[in-house]
Amino acid sequence: MRTALQQVLAFAAGSRVPEGFGYLGADGRVVTGRPVETWISARMTHVFGLATLLGRPAAEELAAHGVAALRGGPLHDGEHGGWRAATDDDTKAAYVHAFAVLAGATATAAGIDGGRPLLDEGLAVWEQRFWDDDEGLAAESFDRAWTTSEDYRGANANMHGVEAALAAADALAPSDPGTAARLRTHALRATERLVHGWARERNWRLPEHFTAGWEPLPEFNRDRPADPFRPYGVTIGHQFEWARLCLHLAAALDEHAPGWLRTDADGLFLAAAERGWAADGQEGFPYTLDWEDRPVVGARMHWVVCEAVAAAAVRYAVTGDPRAATLQQRWGELGDRLFLDPAAGSWHHELTPEGAVGSGTWEGKPDAYHLVQMLLLPGRPVRGSVAAAVLAS
Repeated sequence: MRTALQQVLAFAAGSRVPEGFGYLGADGRVVTGRPVETWISARMTHVFGLATLLGRPAAEELAAHGVAALRGGPLHDGEHGGWRAATDDDTKAAYVHAFAVLAGATATAAGIDGGRPLLDEGLAVWEQRFWDDDEGLAAESFDRAWTTSEDYRGANANMHGVEAALAAADALAPSDPGTAARLRTHALRATERLVHGWARERNWRLPEHFTAGWEPLPEFNRDRPADPFRPYGVTIGHQFEWARLCLHLAAALDEHAPGWLRTDADGLFLAAAERGWAADGQEGFPYTLDWEDRPVVGARMHWVVCEAVAAAAVRYAVTGDPRAATLQQRWGELGDRLFLDPAAGSWHHELTPEGAVGSGTWEGKPDAYHLVQMLLLPGRPVRGSVAAAVLAS
């Protein structure tokens, strides 16, 4: 690929602010007037933790800055515990806390000062506040004092909870194998419920939105279909992401992995590739489809291409399927050709179906997480987490 990891990391380094990491505009400068958001700070901490494992210059200091900000900055709630969604938002969201755990796990694996305490706190909050052991899934969000829970449940937060649990398990396995085993079991239970249950039953059309009792809400946000976190319909990028996570989970469980993990990974990957690609007659993947596989939001998101490439790379590593290698190359070339911004750096986050820069859902370039992981996974052994794959290569 023409996209160079070091250039992406250099671009991402510009997001550093005293409170953590800020929202980057298209020019690589922090957008003034926006709050600092915990999910961005945690993702950037994870990114620079991965770069530390690779020995990249200045990465360790940036990762340590992120850890310190998450442990003691304004995003952290020292009174009630956990993390605010942003400096101007006291919501305690599962999505945010999953990334706090991921940041702590990668920082622990990279030996960043404060990484293990961050991981320990993140896991304690996740398991005590969000994880519902009866359901085998996580609740969505609470108010600051943890007194009121949102009357909504989402697959997105649980997907990243699976990712975080696998990363934490890999980081803790050498010193605490019991906790690592428990976290992998949680990841399996959530994946079985959401993927092996609902997605499989619907011929690999994954519901994203649910009631508090976990009844699917297929019409949720029909009037706001381009929502950045809760879009209406089938989200192609999440199908790829879940397909990849099924294979990471199978690798982590090794001989204890149920056979359906690979089968379900196949189902999700092929459905996303075949139904999503050029669904509207234009090159690339629309953001969302309806329940009859018709495009709803035609915008092309950078993260969807990143997850398609990453899923194809992991699929090829696990199965040796030559088609996966071909698709990995094809989709990677598409990203380089359409999304790469050689002048300002990184990838455009959103394009129109015709290939022009768009901003219907995402403005600027605030997120290096999907792009960095896409660049790191090809050619590496498949493990439970990206950090473990880097360490094993």
